[in-house]
Amino acid sequence: MIIIKTKKEIDYIRESCRIVAETLQLMKSNVTPGITTLELDHIAEDYITSNDAVPAFKGYSQGNAPGFPGSVCTSIDEAVVHGIPNNRPLKEGEIVSLDVGVLKNNYYGDAAISVAVGNISIEKKELLEVTEKSLYKGIEQARVGNRVHDISASVQEYVEKNGFSVVRDLCGHGVGKFLHEEPSIPNFGKNGTGAKLKNGMTLAIEPMVNAGSYSVVTDSDGWTVITADKSPSAHFEHTILINGNNPEILTVC
Repeated sequence: MIIIKTKKEIDYIRESCRIVAETLQLMKSNVTPGITTLELDHIAEDYITSNDAVPAFKGYSQGNAPGFPGSVCTSIDEAVVHGIPNNRPLKEGEIVSLDVGVLKNNYYGDAAISVAVGNISIEKKELLEVTEKSLYKGIEQARVGNRVHDISASVQEYVEKNGFSVVRDLCGHGVGKFLHEEPSIPNFGKNGTGAKLKNGMTLAIEPMVNAGSYSVVTDSDGWTVITADKSPSAHFEHTILINGNNPEILTVC
């Protein structure tokens, strides 16, 4: 069931999303060669809790995996999503996806960015640019009367036109009362299909784009998803509100 949010609920979601956006910018400002993803995790957790909120990912469980040990997901190079923060220092030339979820007042916000660690290759720069642009291409389709796969098809078309591939085993989702709600929002699909978009829907749209094949596998830690061919991957995400013909991005500060 797709949950349509009331104005009061949207205000709560907007507050959680604000904290998400501010946390991401704080983490981004600290990404530099030599810092560890565990240090970034601590920075994020401290900021989230200072806003009387809870890191939504910490302890989260799916399938048979143990509860996620970090407050945020930090995924480096060939890691697509769900990377576990650890003590390995970031290296010049890498890219790192930072994914943040926040729970406040019993409502969730969710967003992600991918960031260059120092100077990166031309291929990685193009990967970041195309992935971020594809997110906004998808958001443009998040209008009343359109369908979920209009978002999906727009992301896929832009990504593939630029020579990259969209991950097919993972997708975006509704968000708000729960961290993951219906509908699922794949990053590939056929225009004019999927659930109809209505005012009051809050959606997490999140292209995950690989430089090589779209195939992915899950690492032995039970969480980290990596590209099957070890090519680099990028990930950008916003929580948005369906609001007539003007989708509102909630994860901004």
